[in-house]
Amino acid sequence: MPTASSKDDEVDLLIDAWSQLLPEVDLTPLDVMSRLRRAAFHLSKLRAKAFASAGIAVWEFDVLAVLRRAGTELSATRLITATMIGSAAMTNRLDKLAERGLVHRRPNPSDGRAILVAITPEGIERVDAAMTELVRLEAEALRDVSRGDQALLASALRVLAAGETHEA
Repeated sequence: MPTASSKDDEVDLLIDAWSQLLPEVDLTPLDVMSRLRRAAFHLSKLRAKAFASAGIAVWEFDVLAVLRRAGTELSATRLITATMIGSAAMTNRLDKLAERGLVHRRPNPSDGRAILVAITPEGIERVDAAMTELVRLEAEALRDVSRGDQALLASALRVLAAGETHEA
């Protein structure tokens, strides 16, 4: 019986087809990048499933997780920076999270124009449940990858995620 690494997959078929059309092009990067794109798609679905099990959306998790890790209230500006979204989007998200009782907002005493945001006990309960389920699902997804291979993969992805490009 062939192992997952020894039988052709969709990416192998894609590379074979392109190599026939563009034989002069080195398609080696597709071996990694196309599989990475497919893995990212599966991870996105896995994350949505984990967060839905805790009754929150992906965007809610992102804001709640920043607050949970901080362990203290944060300014909206710090949340915007941490989540890499615009101020209008953050205002909308905080409105919805506050309506659901997952965060509490109050005026910043040192800057009357700004607000401070804190996660509520309900928010903590939901984000913790979401993270617990996410880790469980991710472990399940990685069950056929050895710990050593996971470490190698994490190391390689760390370099790739840094986004540094090398120009000739």
